[in-house]
Amino acid sequence: MRRLAFLLGLVLLTGCASPTPDLFTLAPVPGEVLPGGPAVVQLRDIGLAKYLDRPQIVRSTEDNRVTLGNNERWGEPLGAMLSRVLAENLRQRLPGTVVFSESGAITAEPNAIVEVDVQRLDTDRSGAVVLVAQAARRGGPTRAVRLSVQPASPATREEVGAMSIAVGQLADTIAGMLR
Repeated sequence: MRRLAFLLGLVLLTGCASPTPDLFTLAPVPGEVLPGGPAVVQLRDIGLAKYLDRPQIVRSTEDNRVTLGNNERWGEPLGAMLSRVLAENLRQRLPGTVVFSESGAITAEPNAIVEVDVQRLDTDRSGAVVLVAQAARRGGPTRAVRLSVQPASPATREEVGAMSIAVGQLADTIAGMLR
């Protein structure tokens, strides 16, 4: 009897275990090199819509409904990852410019401060990744940015790749603002 109870408990415990999540990260993508940027740029912490500020990957917000990836999560907090990848994209696009994030360990007197507010980063009905943001160079005008990138397939890996491309296109816009 004890043995049966032990085995039953073991089966129940095994059934409750959740699978290891699939972790994803955005990656920098190359863009057009634009010489002539400021010497030092501080990228302020990214403003992020609260529905995106979660470990799960948001797949869609169509029809007033948030759809999350099934056991698919970001490998780091999305706001921090966006800051890291955007800073790296800007360094590539603006050779000779030092770009550092506000929350990083580097402090310097910047020649330009960039602020970004991401309001949407998910897929639409067609499966295209949509990035909606506002970007501003402190002291300059604010630019509304709406980007759409069609992933090769609906697989999460492809959607995250399309998100990386969209963040690269956002970096193109910001690099142009900094010249």
